[in-house]
Amino acid sequence: MAASGKSFLADAGYGEQELDANSALMELDKGLRSGKLGEQCEAVVRFPRLFQKYPFPILINSAFLKLADVFRVGNNFLRLCVLKVTQQSEKHLEKILNVDEFVKRVFSVIHSNDPVARAITLRMLGSMASIIPERKNAHHSIRQSLDSHDNVEVEAAIFAAANFSAQSKDFAVGICNKISEMIQGLATPVDLKLKLIPILQHMHHDASLASSSRQLLQQLVTSYPSTKMVIVTLHTFTLLAASSLVDIPKQIQLLLQYLKNDPRKAVKRLAIQDLRLLANKTPHTWSRENIQALCESALNTPYDSLKMGMLSVLSTLSGTIAIKQYFSSAPGAAATTARSFDLVKLAQECCYHNNRGIAAHGVRILTNISASCQEKDLQPLEQDAVFGLEALLVLCSQDDSPGAQATLKITLTCMVKLVKCRPHLSQSVVESLLAQLHSAQDNARILMCHCLAAIAMQLPVLADGMLGDLMDLYKLIGQSATDKKQELLVSLATVIFVSSQKALSTEIKTVIKQQLENASNGWTAYRIARQASRMGNHDMARELYQSLLTQVASEHFYFWLNSLKEFSQAEQCLAGLQEESSSSALSCIAEALKSYHKGIASLTAASTPLNPLSFQCGFVKLRIDLLQAFSQLICTCNSLKTSPPPAIATTIAMTSGNDLQRCGRISNQMKHSMEEFRNLATRYGDLYQSSFDADSATLRNVELQQQSCLLISHAIEALILDPESASFQEYSSNGTAHVESEYERRMMSVFNHVLEEVESLNRKYAPVSYLHTACLCNAVIALLKVPLSFQRYFFQKLQSTSIKLALSPSPRNPAEPIAVQNNQQLALKVEGVVQHGSKPGLFRKIQSVCLNVSSVLQSKSGQDYKIPLDSMTNEMEQRVEPHNDYFSTQFLLNFVILGTHNITVESSVIDSNGIVWKTGPKTTIFVKSLEDPYSQQVRLQQQQGPAPAQQQQQRTAYSRF
Repeated sequence: MAASGKSFLADAGYGEQELDANSALMELDKGLRSGKLGEQCEAVVRFPRLFQKYPFPILINSAFLKLADVFRVGNNFLRLCVLKVTQQSEKHLEKILNVDEFVKRVFSVIHSNDPVARAITLRMLGSMASIIPERKNAHHSIRQSLDSHDNVEVEAAIFAAANFSAQSKDFAVGICNKISEMIQGLATPVDLKLKLIPILQHMHHDASLASSSRQLLQQLVTSYPSTKMVIVTLHTFTLLAASSLVDIPKQIQLLLQYLKNDPRKAVKRLAIQDLRLLANKTPHTWSRENIQALCESALNTPYDSLKMGMLSVLSTLSGTIAIKQYFSSAPGAAATTARSFDLVKLAQECCYHNNRGIAAHGVRILTNISASCQEKDLQPLEQDAVFGLEALLVLCSQDDSPGAQATLKITLTCMVKLVKCRPHLSQSVVESLLAQLHSAQDNARILMCHCLAAIAMQLPVLADGMLGDLMDLYKLIGQSATDKKQELLVSLATVIFVSSQKALSTEIKTVIKQQLENASNGWTAYRIARQASRMGNHDMARELYQSLLTQVASEHFYFWLNSLKEFSQAEQCLAGLQEESSSSALSCIAEALKSYHKGIASLTAASTPLNPLSFQCGFVKLRIDLLQAFSQLICTCNSLKTSPPPAIATTIAMTSGNDLQRCGRISNQMKHSMEEFRNLATRYGDLYQSSFDADSATLRNVELQQQSCLLISHAIEALILDPESASFQEYSSNGTAHVESEYERRMMSVFNHVLEEVESLNRKYAPVSYLHTACLCNAVIALLKVPLSFQRYFFQKLQSTSIKLALSPSPRNPAEPIAVQNNQQLALKVEGVVQHGSKPGLFRKIQSVCLNVSSVLQSKSGQDYKIPLDSMTNEMEQRVEPHNDYFSTQFLLNFVILGTHNITVESSVIDSNGIVWKTGPKTTIFVKSLEDPYSQQVRLQQQQGPAPAQQQQQRTAYSRF
């Protein structure tokens, strides 16, 4: 639960002043020009780091041209260094602008008399195949080098041929026959044939090429039955089928045939490995007969290692659509139906196998069948799965070896999945976990606590009676201070927080604090406090944050902890709310707001340029505004008592035609209040859209806050402002939706209760009565009584994604405008790089980047004509897909009006589900639109010219007479 992640404040320190891109490149260039080989090599190998820091084309182009020069004139060792740099920086190759020049410098070495130099050049060309797939001179050199008598050169040519075949259809078609002749030729040594065969996996560019390659591989399998040849050929066969897609069912049959009939274990292992690859890639292509054949082979094999491999394929398939196909038996086929359960028979047999890995796959298959085939009556199977899981739990929790820990992880994952799909099994699973906690090893205890917490988050199954066992164990562990014990303290505390659904009892708090004082370090105490904040136990969290304030060395950390303490204090104030007591609610909200304002001041002080804590500040500011809106709503409800409608209110309502006027001033106040809540809901939506890196629980939390705002605005509208047209259909809760946490469960319960109350009052009484205001006050109190959960993203950033934009043309000084003539268009090139943290794509991945360019006229120069609105602004949008984390596009902008224009380029991200995330950044440049010289000359002539022209005209007229 408390997985170690990158803290928001981990990078709070400031690094040394870094060199800019040009200076860094000049430093490396100095090294390349050095007369010492060591310094040259050192400069070459530092280039990948430079590319990583400054990943824009202008620098990468210059750097690669310098490296190409070194490759051209250096010795073989330097060439090898350049080759390694090129291979490491493969994703930057497409940013080379002068590809022809780069290739020309590298290619010149292919004519060397040294075969090693030629071999390095071939490998260099192969590494560059993605940017020069159709270069005929490269194709010719590779074809020529395949006939070389030097082994090093031939191997390099094979490497280059494989890379070019993957990129170029023309090359693949041209080289296919050559490769075929070499493989079938008697003069080609066997070891060379083994290296040539894998090239055929790239012959998938069209159906005829793939078909001819398959025929060749089929001949090879039968003609060369030696173990090495069969293994290489079969694997190439599989990769070709996986790429061309059409032959996958045939390939599965072929592999199953070898698995069944070939006596060699090495071939069987290769067949299993390839079957696993196809099971992961295309599970829908597996027929019932395929799965049946695999089950029979697994049942008949005497070797545990092979059985485990086959079971791993079956366990992969059991989690996919293939399992449904397997169990959907044809009507009337009794024999087939009886045999179709060989998979179940195999899994039941393996559940109690003496090999842990086999047993783990067995229970995983049973769990997946129980989860996938819910429409079938599989009660005996469920029991088998539970008994198998419990047996593995007992076995692995006593063993501290890495293998046992890996098996235990599979077991616990299966337990969580089974309980999620079959809630009635939760009690027995939880009891078996608790029973094993006392006797288990520390590593196993940590994993078991994570499992318990995951189950308890989904279902409130940890009864108060179970807390005693957990507390006894907590006391026992607290006597030791090893790292594993510290981790275990955090995990156990998490389970205790999850299981105590309401506030923690004083006794539990005392025990936790006591053990933390005895045996823990500050980091453990912080992690436990963080978990308490996530689970809504704010009184415990506040005390722990308070105790940690004096234990940190940095003022940023101090302010961070102080802000967390204040937020916990604020939420604790709200825990004292009493139902149907609006006066006490106002005082509680006022106290909470006081603490929140102190907290936000501390939080702002904790932020640094590297860690601006924007999500945290945004979330807390919205919480403050929400509390103020709640407070205002309660005051508005109370105003019905303090300022009732005047006696003439009915007359005013009849005169104005607005029936709400008879309620007095409360109607206008309620209207303002409703708009305020709708505005807050919009702001929560904006916060959601800007949190691309947040985990799903954090996003769900933000969504719940947004829904609570929408709920109150709907309640105001339905009860007071417009009871006639209020609809409850769109707000009705979806009972089948799966609830992920206790916080969400309680919030959804409050939402449903409030909606029921509002619906029962709606249209029953004319607005506004004390029943209406009491209903709104109770709704506010009910929402505030659910302790707020500060989710993971508030504390940890497990995924980090940012976009860096570069605009060209760009001014040397950001304040200077770029000069453009008004009769020309500005071609604005926008380049960008997507930068990732240590876990790219953990929660969601970038599918495309949406670039929005807009320009606004800031100051006008010249005469003040009436200007059409569309010529004053530019609004454009383009979507680009990043390739190797780089994208670029261009916009043509018009600046017809003279003056200074402000251009804003804003980027947003579209994930693989098509959802737009407003991640930024936003970049601004200024453009000064100048009058073109010809128009300026004409205008000046028009200003100066009327009088002389008139005189000339008069002279011409008089001269006729």
